[in-house]
Amino acid sequence: MERSPDAPARAPLLARYRVAGATHHGLLEGAALARLSAAPWDGGAPTGICDAAAEVEWLTPCAPSKILCIGLNYIEHVRESLTLTGAKEPPKEPLFFLKPPSSALASGGAIEHPGEGQRLDPEGELALVIGKRVRHVAVEHALEYVAGVTAFNDVSARDWQKSDGQWARAKGCDTFAPFGPVIALGVSPLDVAFELRVNGEMRQSARTSGMHFGPAFLVHHLSRYMTLEPGDVIATGTPAGIAPIVVGDRVEVVLDIAGFPPLVNRVVAAGRAAS
Repeated sequence: MERSPDAPARAPLLARYRVAGATHHGLLEGAALARLSAAPWDGGAPTGICDAAAEVEWLTPCAPSKILCIGLNYIEHVRESLTLTGAKEPPKEPLFFLKPPSSALASGGAIEHPGEGQRLDPEGELALVIGKRVRHVAVEHALEYVAGVTAFNDVSARDWQKSDGQWARAKGCDTFAPFGPVIALGVSPLDVAFELRVNGEMRQSARTSGMHFGPAFLVHHLSRYMTLEPGDVIATGTPAGIAPIVVGDRVEVVLDIAGFPPLVNRVVAAGRAAS
């Protein structure tokens, strides 16, 4: 990946994790997590306590009330998705859908494959994390409500997507929304490079500057229809390069942000994921 000249040298990396039965937020600092009293959008402050990153249970870096996803937001992906959507050109306004919070999966968790004969695709994306409650925000102020960015995998069951007409089952099953492992706070989403890799092989590669609808417009547009709450996640769309995954595959989404760990998940048979 070629780094944008505007990419920050280092951004605070926010994690959410469980240790000794309690859930905390903390800033990743090398091999340690500097514990906060709460999430930054809830007024969290340093506590002076550090937890060893290798000794905690990593959770999704926020607990969204909703996960909003954007479809067909990169031109080449529109072309390769023709058989699923019938679209021959980019949509005239953002195509969005919801994944339930129950579909969220932390880095290190297992993606459940629906079963034999079902095509399952990963979709690497950059996601925005909302930091302040907002409704009806103007485009020019929209990014003021974004706390940071994270890696996202819009796991999709293609046969259901094609047969059902609407995408709730195809995109909303448990384990179909891996994201994390951290949030890069304060990072501009306008030109971030990212890749999706399967078993170490690059399948997708893009820059967010190549979106059809940019991040500010997406926040503006979505806020016209629903209130965006702190911790909500907006997955901004996937580029071309979709292809199926099978049980045993290792899937990574990598953001070109200094120190940002890859989002890593393995694929297991349905019913085999950890509860």
